[in-house]
Amino acid sequence: MGKCGAKVKFNSSLSLTTFRQIRSTIQYHFPQAQSSKAMADKHTDNDTKELQPLLVFGPPLLFPNFEAQNLHNYHFLKAFSSKLPLHQFLAKHNVEPSSIQAILCNPFQKVSAEVIRLLPSLSIIVTTSAGTDHIDLAECSHRGIQVVSAAVDHAEDVADMTVGLLIDIMWKISAADRFVRKWGHSMPLNLSFGSKLEGKRVGIVGLGKIGGEVAKRLEVFGCTIMYNSRNQKPFVSYPFYSNVVELAANSDIFVVSCSLNEKTRHIVNREVMLALGKDGIIVNIGRGALIDEKELVRCLMEGEIGGAGLDVFENEPNVPKELLQLDNVVLSPHAASMTSNALDIMRERVSECLEAFFSSKLVRTPVLDD
Repeated sequence: MGKCGAKVKFNSSLSLTTFRQIRSTIQYHFPQAQSSKAMADKHTDNDTKELQPLLVFGPPLLFPNFEAQNLHNYHFLKAFSSKLPLHQFLAKHNVEPSSIQAILCNPFQKVSAEVIRLLPSLSIIVTTSAGTDHIDLAECSHRGIQVVSAAVDHAEDVADMTVGLLIDIMWKISAADRFVRKWGHSMPLNLSFGSKLEGKRVGIVGLGKIGGEVAKRLEVFGCTIMYNSRNQKPFVSYPFYSNVVELAANSDIFVVSCSLNEKTRHIVNREVMLALGKDGIIVNIGRGALIDEKELVRCLMEGEIGGAGLDVFENEPNVPKELLQLDNVVLSPHAASMTSNALDIMRERVSECLEAFFSSKLVRTPVLDD
């Protein structure tokens, strides 16, 4: 054990593999054989231990099951269920801000610098998303707070959803479903016809894992693939466009799957939408703020683009009410990666991560500054 008051260095991001190694070290430090009295004392300690406070933002979709399985481990502070500012929420529940060491979150609620500064003992933030744009990473780095993603590799699942949204828009499946539910004997068949996917030109913004899986699937449908990325990929045969407007002008379908940062915020603006054209379709399975949402609504309502499939929104969970009325728009609640298998794996990872973190507090070795 290190000296009291020694300053500890942390990485701003820590892998689950590292956590498992920490946990192995923890187990090594405990005696393998224990007396009956020691075992009895340990059992009593488990029954009477003080629950660790866990601040929950979002909440993650896995949270109901995670909470049910961990009621004996954590005092869940459900900040997502309150409209109060965080300091008032904690005061209402008689919780000292300094007692909170961990946050569990997802992209639906931001972990801002203001939140982080309110919690002087905060040491770890666990998110169930692959992206971390909802967390102030600069403040975490400054404070030495670990940021851990418990997300699974969901590229294939998101790519499947992308194709599903696209087919839904082009064949007007959701619109037809609504039509049939109101169908009467005297109702005229005035639903517009769908369009086949074969032969369409698809521009993909962000040809990473997800974008690559989308391209692979759409090639099977006979689509022509083009892409925009930070840099041209040397081993990719698809045509590369360094300019997003030019890519849109040569596309029938525009798939947005890049990461969100200051350079890509509103990368799909009005100019891009007008270049895509009146028959063009946008599918966004990246982040809502990749598209200028106000301009998207305007272009859809004015017929400047043909349709949109949206799994994400700029101000989640708020969805512009205008979109709800449009038959050429298909909406999904940021659920592209949320298969039941993925949720089970993420729940296990969150449990392991938090267990390893709180256990490691017993044996953490401080590293002194040079």
